[in-house]
Amino acid sequence: MAQHAYAPTILTTDGRYFDFTDPDPAAITLNAIARGLANTCRFGGQCRSFYSVAEHSIWVSRLVPAHLAVHGLLHDAAEAFIGDMPKPLKEMLPDYKRVEAKVEAVLFAQFGFISLPPEVKHIDRVMLATEQRQIMNNRDRWVGTDEPADIVLECLSPEQAYRAFMCRALELELLPVDYFSGGGDHA
Repeated sequence: MAQHAYAPTILTTDGRYFDFTDPDPAAITLNAIARGLANTCRFGGQCRSFYSVAEHSIWVSRLVPAHLAVHGLLHDAAEAFIGDMPKPLKEMLPDYKRVEAKVEAVLFAQFGFISLPPEVKHIDRVMLATEQRQIMNNRDRWVGTDEPADIVLECLSPEQAYRAFMCRALELELLPVDYFSGGGDHA
């Protein structure tokens, strides 16, 4: 489908157009999610080492109860398309929050859920405290964080984070078992 130069779209890594005003589930693939999140640094890039939203999402999926692992892996998936905006700025931009809610609704429905359970939100706050202590240059307690997890962040490269995200999706049976042996479109 041809896109007008001024249409509110981006081209995904899969070669599909993603429309911010009318998100098409066909443009929301695990490959596009993994690539977008792996290439996106948390905290607006203001951390000591590159730390991707993909790695953050993998940790959330591992720390939540097993039956919520898919929710954990995909809790920030909208950011693959709309970017990761620091929360203080996001709170100032109601239009961004509306777009984010629309993208999340389509994305979550595509993967069979409506919203994020409180357990996922709790682990997201645990991860925030963990990340603050390991990759940020401060130690004051941020509002809304919980106690950090007893894990060590790896600060994976974008390519490593992409592969790790896709491997976690495979573990969670979101991908066919032959995905890495030629069954997937992971260009």
